[in-house]
Amino acid sequence: MPKKVILLFAVIFTTSLFAQKQDSLSIKNGIENPSLLSTHHFGIFNSRLNTNFKLKPSKHKTLSFNYTSGNSFHPFVESYFPKDPEVRKQLSQVIWYQRRFNFIDQETTPADYMRIVIDAVIKEFRARFDIPINEQQEFAIALRSYLITKGKYPFSVFTSDEAIEWFHSHVAGGEDPFGRRYYGLNQVNFEYLDRNGNTLKLNNNDFFVGGIEFSHYYYPKLSINESRNIYVNFGSHLGINASKFNPSLDLGISANAIKHLPLKNQYQLDIGLGINILRKNLITFSDDAIDLGNNPYLGTFEGNIEVTKFTKKNNYNALGINFQMQTRYNKKEEAGYYHLRGKWQEINGGWHHGVRTLYDLLSTWSLVYTYGRSNYKLSLFMKQDLEVNNAPDFQTGIHLKVPVF
Repeated sequence: MPKKVILLFAVIFTTSLFAQKQDSLSIKNGIENPSLLSTHHFGIFNSRLNTNFKLKPSKHKTLSFNYTSGNSFHPFVESYFPKDPEVRKQLSQVIWYQRRFNFIDQETTPADYMRIVIDAVIKEFRARFDIPINEQQEFAIALRSYLITKGKYPFSVFTSDEAIEWFHSHVAGGEDPFGRRYYGLNQVNFEYLDRNGNTLKLNNNDFFVGGIEFSHYYYPKLSINESRNIYVNFGSHLGINASKFNPSLDLGISANAIKHLPLKNQYQLDIGLGINILRKNLITFSDDAIDLGNNPYLGTFEGNIEVTKFTKKNNYNALGINFQMQTRYNKKEEAGYYHLRGKWQEINGGWHHGVRTLYDLLSTWSLVYTYGRSNYKLSLFMKQDLEVNNAPDFQTGIHLKVPVF
């Protein structure tokens, strides 16, 4: 584990010793989710947006640390995007796996070319500092970084290749359904050639800072807050991407609504709905930046249902189910005429996912458990993609949040 990450852990646990206790009647403020963003092999290079399901700004400044691990696997696949409108029309009339396109040269058969192979367990380390401004506004700053690994035990217990393939072999999915065993377990093979001829390549134990993010949230005081226990908040977001592969600036907005339902016997139910949109790479600081999808916008819809049980000491246990859907990385119309090549005969299925998933809506569900006290909140979560397309396949994480100062 990098020294910077170990130092960050030390800072968090040290500050928790000096944390101030919240003096409100309840220590819970809506649904305080961990960062449930996927470790998508394109998404990690842009800001993306976490949904905010809080009812109001925190009473104190808070520091949080989020660690997540996700297994991504996409066999080697090549793709051609013909430029001739007539060729595109002909290919669009044939189902994608029966299309025939023989590239000769750019004069005879003009086409864009792209290839990708992804095999790694990607780990994200995210630190965030929330600062209440007043009773209706809050500011947050977050720093995210990533580590590319083979995913060996004991550092990737649930997201390793062995764990996932054991599940496929003994529980569901069948033997080696996507070709992990065919290519070999516990490897890093992370290489992407974009259609502009730029290459993104990462190796085992490569560590990089993804970027820094700034968010401002506004919590309006409305009559429905008291009459119907419905709360809304709006966010504006600025992200600076720091990796050498995508030095750029992102801009986004978000809107969220929470229904708060106090129940009998110290239970409560919270239901949240959120939507956000990010304009990625609004400004790019390098001509050599990798093309991480030609769709300039990423939008996300998110829903969350959480049941909370308070203890006699006013601590709580909460269990939540989160649903997330994100828009495509590439423009949908290209899927109507692209030509894909890969080892479809050798692999049981999913040989084409490395390209195809860039044109699909990505949907996931997460199960989140949180234990909360006045001086810290600890969350554990696991996340599964609903399409079973390995973008990533399975993801787990832990989140710690403490009030400071």
